[in-house]
This record gives sequence, C-alpha cells and structure tokens, in this order.
Amino acid sequence: MSKQESTDEQMITLIDENGNEQLFKELFTFDSDDWGKSYIFIYPAEQENDDSVDIQAYAIANNQDGDGEDLVPIEDDKEWDMVEEVLNTFLDNDGNFKA
Repeated sequence: MSKQESTDEQMITLIDENGNEQLFKELFTFDSDDWGKSYIFIYPAEQENDDSVDIQAYAIANNQDGDGEDLVPIEDDKEWDMVEEVLNTFLDNDGNFKA
C-alpha cells in the first residue's frame, strides 16, 4: 500500500490496489535495530472516538520511485511477534493506549 502524508503529520491516506483511499491516524512509529526496519501503528480515522479501534501495523519501506514510503505487510511470524510485543508495552490490561 502506498502512504501519502496529509497536512497533519498524524494523518495518513492509504491507497489500496484498487485506488480506494482511506484516512488513518498514526498511533506511533518505532525502529528495530534487530530487524533493520521502521514500523508504524495506525488506525482508521473514523474510529478515533470509538470505544475500540482496529490498530494495524506495517513495516515502512522506501518506495521504488524514491519519492515516498510504502507500508509493507509484516509476514514473518517472529517479526510479527516482536511488533506485537512493542504494541503491548503501550497498551494497558484493558487494551487502552497508555500515553
């Protein structure tokens, strides 16, 4: 999926393979020295005030054109475990984000 930053640095528009756009809010990003990658947690902007949100995680990679970044699905189980562990350190026991 390609990532386009909007005017608000916290907002991201994802464009799927069919050209459909969806607005997401960035929860946070982090770098992993072990995996040599950067990661991002996002959630749909329309869920911002909901009791529960669908948090998604992606690896961040420079796109082939060199003019932006792509969000790449995490497919390796060990890599996913690491990303999930990072997210869990920021969630309380009820699944709420701790600022």
